[in-house]
Amino acid sequence: MELILIAAFAVAIFMGLNIGGNNAAAAMGAAYGAKARTKYQAVVLIGIFSLLGAVLSGEEVIKTLGKGILPAGTILLEGAVVAVAASAIAVFLANILRVPISTSQAAVGAVVGIGLFYGASKLNLPLLEYIVAWWIVTPVLAWLLAYIMGKYFYADILVWLADHSDSEASIKKLLNVLLTISGCYVAFSAGANNAANAVGPFVGAGVMPSLGGAALGGIAIGFGALLMGGRVLDTVGNDITELCVVRATFVEFTSAILVHIASILGVPVSLGEIVAAGVIGIGCANSGMHIVKGEVVKKIVIAWVISPLLAGALALGLMMLI
Repeated sequence: MELILIAAFAVAIFMGLNIGGNNAAAAMGAAYGAKARTKYQAVVLIGIFSLLGAVLSGEEVIKTLGKGILPAGTILLEGAVVAVAASAIAVFLANILRVPISTSQAAVGAVVGIGLFYGASKLNLPLLEYIVAWWIVTPVLAWLLAYIMGKYFYADILVWLADHSDSEASIKKLLNVLLTISGCYVAFSAGANNAANAVGPFVGAGVMPSLGGAALGGIAIGFGALLMGGRVLDTVGNDITELCVVRATFVEFTSAILVHIASILGVPVSLGEIVAAGVIGIGCANSGMHIVKGEVVKKIVIAWVISPLLAGALALGLMMLI
């Protein structure tokens, strides 16, 4: 029993580290691409505010993953270890490939895999449909809002800033302050939503309380951002499209608001997916729709589709082996 408890905490920490390196790091991708923050500054801010978000606002999503998709008591300790380990493996592979996949989709996919092992009738299908609807709507909305801003309002915003500022230096200072605030808000929202991906099944199995799980997940996410965040920062910030501070600020605020609303409602959504969709929307407005056909975008979309399927298959396979 002691060994399985050690394994439980180990896989929770491993998943949290990988979330920090993948999804939470994407929180600062827009700002890093706009050269408003260095890579070191970005990952430090992610670490601090992810922990705060997990502790202060992470319990609702933890309840959804722990007791919502499957009835309380369905996932026992061994199943919880398998669920988190399966999703962690999927995210770890994405980190190696420098792709910002959805850790939330991987976590939900793993829980569904456990549910299929015990019988599909145990799955809360209306809740799953509700979650999947959020997965579709949030990135589409992020893309649309970013495209509209970049296409129709960006020039007007620049003119307004020029008319209400004394110098270019003062404009830059103001925008950097706004970008810092928005980036911290994104990291806070990431912690609130993504801590559940590391500890939700363990809370459902009764291994740890919601608040204690949120703290453990938040700490692991913070360290993951510090240790592994730089690789995905390069993909989101530099490889999709060129960003300026105004565009980056808009992407961050939009992403943070969407993720925070989902966290309040207890819905596990993908920060990396939403941020990347916003960056792609800016790119389409700036350079044309051909951005969507780029190799980086294709790789990201494929990873989003594969992540829940891979995590679910791994979880189901591991449960059958056990």
